[in-house]
Amino acid sequence: MKKMKTFKSLMLVVLLGLCHVSTATVEKKSDQRRSTYIVHMAKSEMPASFEHHSHWYDSSLKSVSGSAEMLYTYDNAIHGFSTRLTTEEALLLENQSGVLFVSPELKYELHTTRTPQFLGLDKSSALFPEANSASEIVVGVLDTGVWPESKSFDDTGLGPVPSNWKGACETGTNFTSSNCNRKLIGARYFAKGYEAALGPIDTSKESRSPRDDDGHGTHTASTAAGSAVEDASLFGYATGTARGMAPSARVAVYKVCWMGGCFSSDIIAAMDKAIEDNVNVLSMSLGGGMSDYYKDNVAVGAFAAMEKGILVSCSAGNAGPNSYSLTNLAPWITTVGAGTLDRDFPASISLGNGKNYSGVSLYSGNPLPGTLTPFIYAGNASNTTVGNLCMMGALTPEKVAGKIVLCDRGQNARVQKGAVVKAAGGIGMVLSNTDANGEELVADAHLLPAAAVGEKNGDAIKSYLVSDPNPTATIQFEGTKVRIQPSPVVAAFSSRGPNTVTAEILKPDIIAPGVNILAGWSGIVGPTGLSTDSRRVPFNIISGTSMSCPHVSGLAALIKAAHPDWSPAAIRSALMTTAYTAYKNGAKLQDAATGKPATPFDYGSGHVDPVAALNPGLVYDLTADDYLNFLCALNYSDLQIRSLAKRNFTCDTSKKYSVTDLNYPSFSVVFNTGRTGVVKYTRTLTNVGAPGTYKASVSSAIPLVKISVVPESLSFAEINDKKSYTVTFTATGTLPDTGSFTRLEWSDGKHIVASPIAIGTGESE
Repeated sequence: MKKMKTFKSLMLVVLLGLCHVSTATVEKKSDQRRSTYIVHMAKSEMPASFEHHSHWYDSSLKSVSGSAEMLYTYDNAIHGFSTRLTTEEALLLENQSGVLFVSPELKYELHTTRTPQFLGLDKSSALFPEANSASEIVVGVLDTGVWPESKSFDDTGLGPVPSNWKGACETGTNFTSSNCNRKLIGARYFAKGYEAALGPIDTSKESRSPRDDDGHGTHTASTAAGSAVEDASLFGYATGTARGMAPSARVAVYKVCWMGGCFSSDIIAAMDKAIEDNVNVLSMSLGGGMSDYYKDNVAVGAFAAMEKGILVSCSAGNAGPNSYSLTNLAPWITTVGAGTLDRDFPASISLGNGKNYSGVSLYSGNPLPGTLTPFIYAGNASNTTVGNLCMMGALTPEKVAGKIVLCDRGQNARVQKGAVVKAAGGIGMVLSNTDANGEELVADAHLLPAAAVGEKNGDAIKSYLVSDPNPTATIQFEGTKVRIQPSPVVAAFSSRGPNTVTAEILKPDIIAPGVNILAGWSGIVGPTGLSTDSRRVPFNIISGTSMSCPHVSGLAALIKAAHPDWSPAAIRSALMTTAYTAYKNGAKLQDAATGKPATPFDYGSGHVDPVAALNPGLVYDLTADDYLNFLCALNYSDLQIRSLAKRNFTCDTSKKYSVTDLNYPSFSVVFNTGRTGVVKYTRTLTNVGAPGTYKASVSSAIPLVKISVVPESLSFAEINDKKSYTVTFTATGTLPDTGSFTRLEWSDGKHIVASPIAIGTGESE
């Protein structure tokens, strides 16, 4: 078989839904011609002359390079190793017997109390598993590490560590095994890939250990499974009890992200260990990609985790509201978008013309003077063409000193804009959204009095700045307000479909809270993350699909505790088919970017409803072989399938495979032939509740598409009873360019098992 080559242009990959990805070609001066590569091996092809696969890997490497050394060997997430090679050596190695393919390393760079009540967890605690069963569940988190002193990792009331736990608490800079306890039961760090590319870690600047010097990892870990902490807040904002989604579950952290980024060789090594350690849920607010699944190392590792019964939850990305912006698209990954809570942090901007405009802020320092203050647009206070964005060094101090400055959102971090204004002598900032963000408001703990406003208010304020020869303003901060409606709305930054890899798989799968989330924080960095921020806080409020991902990870842990025999696919199905897409008044969920109804390309199956997910009635289950059949339908070669399956699997040439037969809980219907034709989807439902008869219904008709379900009724006699059905979509005319949407629901009068239907034309951007 001719070996495939993988030295093609790399697709965009997003870390934490907040990341920029590039090939990791930053080299040490002494090693300028070498880069890190991930080498996928066909372990079963090891020659009999070798006693262990690591000896074979080493021999294969030495055959192309006398000086190269292995950084890691991988046994679980993938079969293979990582090493430093020249391009020529990598090409030679890829042609070695037993080498599936060799891929360049990717570098991932981070750009980035009320939730339990909002999700109904506080009122439904009796429905959830006892603490003893939940405490047997381990949530693994790949991120920037952990601040173990955080109260979110207090182990009071927890029993012994689960007997099947195989993890470790690794020591390093400012971290010892005593930093772990019965809550934080594992802590590892992975830096070989990072150091191979950028040189040894400077321990005066960051900890070469599991310790979190960034805050992001502590935030995600405590969101997923943090212990309950009373009177938590950020400077008095969002005061209440902070707790993770699964407060009795155990936490294991795997530090893979450093000041210089997150390298895929380290990420794969962490997944490898997490599988070996026996985590039950893997929370990865870091990304796969938009490339084919066999080329996506995170997707390959997630496949191995799925085979071991581990649910892998990943962020969808923060490239919204652009279409086709999703990452983590593999169907065995649970892909999570972001929505808002019903909580806000209002601020008011008062102008010299007597008008007031609403915004948001988490500022907590000294207020502005009680009187109106001179006000200027940043674009008029700079000698650069991008002065309006308040980039570093862009503002003219003489023009902004003593004034409030209006900056436009975009390019650099929101909090950095405030720091730029402050450094130039400004005393306050109004941060205005542009059309890229619309009316979505994200609050920040700025270093100076500042508030963010939506695009409409921003435009109105700019008009005042242009029309008044002596504009003035002031900002008032109004604390915390709850029961904000409508909520949730889809966050504008949340990445959107359609799916760029397999259009017939609807992504994201679900949305969860991801805007203005309060959770634990590192004790060595301020809430803005800026080096100039000397403030230290035990909790911080931040936003992103990085935050929504661990919500679903924690909820999956709760469901796993209640139903320990459920597969990752069954757990995801329960979360998806019970999600909601409308408010209590019947109106459809809104999109923050447009103010209009959102669609399944924005929210997938809808917003998570964990109480309903505990008792879904029916589930769409999947096995590893089902996914392999799906890969056959994609016409993957044996070699490509082996890179994912890590075993021999040959597609049956006598069998007709179809991507529409993957037993997925949602439907993405693609008409490729002139926007007309007939498409059939086959699905199988498994009963996980009481016996009953379910009847099918389609929530609304779609013009020019006839939808038929056969049979229209399914009867289940016992637990685990399985029944199949077929949905036929017939285009009766030429479909429009824009998508059409509806829902298929199966109901026995008590449960509603819902699946979104998105109908498109199969045409990309």
